[in-house]
Formats: sequence, structure tokens, C-alpha cells
Amino acid sequence: MSKKVITAIAGLSLTAGLLGFAGVPAGAKADGGQTTALAATPKPPKGARAVVQVSPNPTTKRGQEVTITGHCGGGKGLKAVIAGIDRERPVLENIRIIDDNPKRFVAKATLRPTIGNGVGPVFVNCGGEAGVVLLVTHV
Repeated sequence: MSKKVITAIAGLSLTAGLLGFAGVPAGAKADGGQTTALAATPKPPKGARAVVQVSPNPTTKRGQEVTITGHCGGGKGLKAVIAGIDRERPVLENIRIIDDNPKRFVAKATLRPTIGNGVGPVFVNCGGEAGVVLLVTHV
């Protein structure tokens, strides 16, 4: 794996941590059942501003079709979807970009038939901006 790919993965992981889990900002706290964010939530760094979601998430069947949606955060449009870090055993296969619109992209893919229970990253490349989401599998 090249240094550039490792640096991109580390940057996206940092961004995911800054953004928090399930869309809740990392600085959010619960007060009496209400979630409030800190006033100065950091903005993701340039190059990691694309937003991506996978549905359904978690997945529950091998071979299940999932939909990948989001926006490019200033990028030129959806260029690629990469599912997993290991190219020989990706989380998703048969990835198809349906609409590459930078304001609302859509892609479809299927969960590999050999996948087990766990978590795998799904990365998007938006031509200058990237994003990542974790796909949970319960098969």
C-alpha cells in the first residue's frame, strides 16, 4: 500500500472521529435526553469533506444490495467507491455509480457472499474531496 493511500486513510479516519459516530458531532453531549453540540465544532480538512451514507446499515444478508448516497462537499462529482482496505477481499462487489452528481450522488453495490460479521469502511472519491463511512455486517 502506498504512502499516499495510507495518509488518505489516516486523514479520513481522523475526519470520521471529528465528525463523530452516526452523525453526532464528536463534541456533542447528552443533557437531560437532549443532544447539544459544542459551539466550535471543527470543520473537516480540505480533501475530506465528502459525506457518504450506506443503506441499509447494518446489513443482514450476504449478497444484499446496498445503496451508497451522499454529497461531494465541494468535489467535482463521484469518481469511485472503494469498499474495504484489502482489495483482494472487499466488503462490497458489483459497485455501480448510478448518478455522479456532486450535490447528491447515488451508487449501488452488493455485499460479498463470503463476508462475515464485522465492520468495513466504504470510501468515496469525489474528485478533490473524499469521504468514508463504516458499514456494519450482521450475517
